Amino acid sequence: MNTYRQIAQYIKPYKGLVAANVILNLLAIVFSVLSLTMMVPFLQMLFGTQPITTNLPAFNWSLMWFKAAFDYKMGQLIAAGGQNTALFWVCVIIIVVFLLKNLFLYLASLKMANLHCSVLRDVRQKLFEKVLRLPLSYFTNERKGDLITRFTNDVQEIQIGAMSLVEAATRDPIAIIANLSLMLFISPSLTGFVLVILPLTGLIIGRIGKNLRKRSEQAQNQLGFLLSIVEEALSGLRIIKGFGASEAQTNRYSEQNQLQYKLLRKILKRRNLASPLTEFLSICVVALTLYVGGRMVLSGNSSLSAEQFILFVVIFSQILPPAKGLISAYYQLQKGAASLQRIQAVIKAPEPIVEQQKGIVLPAFTREISFNNVSFSYGSNQPAVKNINFTLKKGQTIAIVGESGAGKTTIIDLLMRFYDVTEGQILIDGIDLRELSLPEWRQLTGMVSQEPVLFNDTVHFNISLGNSKATRSEVIEAAKIAHAHEFIKQLPNNYDTTIGERGGKLSGGEKQRLTIARALLRNPSILLLDEATSALDAQNERLIQAALQNLLNDRTALVIAHRLATVQHAHLILVMEHGQIIERGTHAELLALNGQYAKMVRLQML
Repeated sequence: MNTYRQIAQYIKPYKGLVAANVILNLLAIVFSVLSLTMMVPFLQMLFGTQPITTNLPAFNWSLMWFKAAFDYKMGQLIAAGGQNTALFWVCVIIIVVFLLKNLFLYLASLKMANLHCSVLRDVRQKLFEKVLRLPLSYFTNERKGDLITRFTNDVQEIQIGAMSLVEAATRDPIAIIANLSLMLFISPSLTGFVLVILPLTGLIIGRIGKNLRKRSEQAQNQLGFLLSIVEEALSGLRIIKGFGASEAQTNRYSEQNQLQYKLLRKILKRRNLASPLTEFLSICVVALTLYVGGRMVLSGNSSLSAEQFILFVVIFSQILPPAKGLISAYYQLQKGAASLQRIQAVIKAPEPIVEQQKGIVLPAFTREISFNNVSFSYGSNQPAVKNINFTLKKGQTIAIVGESGAGKTTIIDLLMRFYDVTEGQILIDGIDLRELSLPEWRQLTGMVSQEPVLFNDTVHFNISLGNSKATRSEVIEAAKIAHAHEFIKQLPNNYDTTIGERGGKLSGGEKQRLTIARALLRNPSILLLDEATSALDAQNERLIQAALQNLLNDRTALVIAHRLATVQHAHLILVMEHGQIIERGTHAELLALNGQYAKMVRLQML
């Protein structure tokens, strides 16, 4: 039941749509019942098997009064206009009743369609917002393809499950109850017989869907793994082709695809058995009802007439479609429940980066950034950085150098608060970074990462990311400073050119220059450059360094560099090894020290 309540939470904001759907379905059921119940007494009076009702009884709210009132009106119609006229008008009434019935069904389906789209939108939106809030560490343990599956297939299954829940809780039960009430009115004893044997069929069908939720979850997990293989293959297509690994990747995909095939076959085998089995069991119930009811009529000892028995069977046949609908809804709910578990695993994932409800808004960076005894671990016993201490004053540039894995990028990640420190403090103008408003803090920074991150959109969009109010002239100015303007002018649509997924239409150097232009456009107080010039050739590197040097004159910067020639003018250079600072000083001081930094300089000069 907890699963159904969780699915229902996505429906709750749309109670008005659900209520409208229920009312419209009720009206459709009323007209459906009318279309059936009005036929038998009219035909009985028309063909003389029942006397024409000439007196209207006193009004009351019983079903008997409404039946008597209808019989009275039909009798007057036959007496006044003759049999042919009465038959004509009853046919017209039947057409109108069926028209109204289907009109209300259509309007109800429109409400359901609105609910359908709303739930789909809301679940995807909630999931996407959660993904953006999750820490970077979460994605190191999750496959991209599996996350994409949750956005597509799992969300779709939840939406179908939500619709099934609405139908299972409203439309189908109402139709069944309404028709059972009429059957009870016609023949209580025969209805009692039906109510005894119907639950038995439900138990049989329920056993078929017993393991459907588990199988569905396995299939969704396997589909996620399949999409991960596709995503990896598309990302690494150049390497796959270059190393002749196409056959190995094909075999890998084929093996997992076969597993998915087997799981789907088992699910569909169970699910597809439901409909024919339901129909077969329903016919068995109808046949038994015909046999028992027929014997009651033929015996002559029952109050049930032949016409009433025919009407009873017709009404009973109207129960079968909603009964099948309930069973179908049950199966869809099982699949939706499996997908809900996968969605909830993301939505309920912990968010270790907790922002203060009323975080301090820092209007401007005025003094310094201090790392005080900062240590951090990604979860293992081995810390990524340990006992880091340094102070970056406003207007200064600090460079961090060291071999790969030394912990350089971790320093920037901690300063951007992608992770929280395990020990120690990071102070911004004397305030603990964890007490600041996170969005406001990040507005003060501009970052260029080692790997250029671009989106499948225009050049203008990628440069103005995070600064959507920037004008075209401001974007062009930033591109000029980053020495990107010249190559952008050569593109087919200049700044309106779509650059492809991950900037695939551009060279490595061109992509990096766009990310530098993006950082420059923000006009940040603090620049964070993580190997920002590593993808540039020597000529462009000199141009970028000249532009950055002019820019850094009035800004605070933390620079991670692989090419040591780019950090010679830094106010302070930190040399890291195994997560610790082993040397610090200016370029000249570190050369004079003749330690690790001097060794790295000599190696790069070879």
